[in-house]
Amino acid sequence: MENEFLENTTVIKYSNKNYEKTKFLSLADVDLSADVNGTKWVNTYGLDYQEDFKNVILQNNLDDFLIKLLMEEEHATKVIILDDLLFVTIKVLKTDDSFLDSEQMIFIVSPHFLWSIQEKPGDYFNWIRERIEGHKGIVRKKKADYLLYLIIEAIIDNYEETYLKREELSDAILEATNIKPTPEFTTLVENRKQELYSFKKATISLKNTIVRLEKVDIKGVNVKYFSEIKEQTINLISDIDFELQDLESKINLIFSIQGHRLNEVMKTLTILSVIFIPLTFLAGIYGMNFENMPELKSQNGYFILLGIMVLVTIASVWYFKRKKWF
Repeated sequence: MENEFLENTTVIKYSNKNYEKTKFLSLADVDLSADVNGTKWVNTYGLDYQEDFKNVILQNNLDDFLIKLLMEEEHATKVIILDDLLFVTIKVLKTDDSFLDSEQMIFIVSPHFLWSIQEKPGDYFNWIRERIEGHKGIVRKKKADYLLYLIIEAIIDNYEETYLKREELSDAILEATNIKPTPEFTTLVENRKQELYSFKKATISLKNTIVRLEKVDIKGVNVKYFSEIKEQTINLISDIDFELQDLESKINLIFSIQGHRLNEVMKTLTILSVIFIPLTFLAGIYGMNFENMPELKSQNGYFILLGIMVLVTIASVWYFKRKKWF
């Protein structure tokens, strides 16, 4: 497992004047001690290296409570203050595929290093690496707290970008002119709602993390950066809520259309029933088998009864027209 851990771990050392990206050759090389020349960003893909995590923590004299925390299989959103360290866990949406999956991200932060541990390979942080390597912006002038801010900002930006792309696709499919009371359309609406609930849950979790980070008080860790990205999460949650309300309106409209169609059908059937009830009544009377029914002896009785039925039908239709029932 050690070789696999080393293969999936990289380190970026940077300062205002220096930059170096390397891999560790052995666990003994994993040095998280303070560096007067700058900041270290250690990144590991994979959560199954508990023994390696333990060795790194012990040899760097980090708070041994980290060992217990990293042994846990599932982490809720947490911000835990340790000895001059922050332990932060976030459930992050993986937006690369059409199906929204999630992964666990863990960040161990001190004033001079940030160790990010990601459940799955691949992330949205390449632009941060490029800024560090190209000395763009102020990132190389700052410490690990600013790096954590950039990482969380990258996660939020990815949420926003993915949300906007999927919103455009959803609007094209679910626009008002396309609303149809069919199972297929209802399924599309429900799928979009489930997608939005996933986005909202992840964004709220991220907002809660940021709120907790704002209250952190550790020497050398500046939390002033996080107020800005908290506003981003609040705005994204508002956009999601607005779209959820719009989808609820579409669902209600579908039910209204279905109800209206059902009422029209029932009205037509009722009118036909009302027209045929008196005709059935007349037919029922003259279908009885009593011997003393003078009308049955009449030479024109059949035609007279048909005429009466026609008149009853015309009178019923005229009455319904006058009442504007159809």
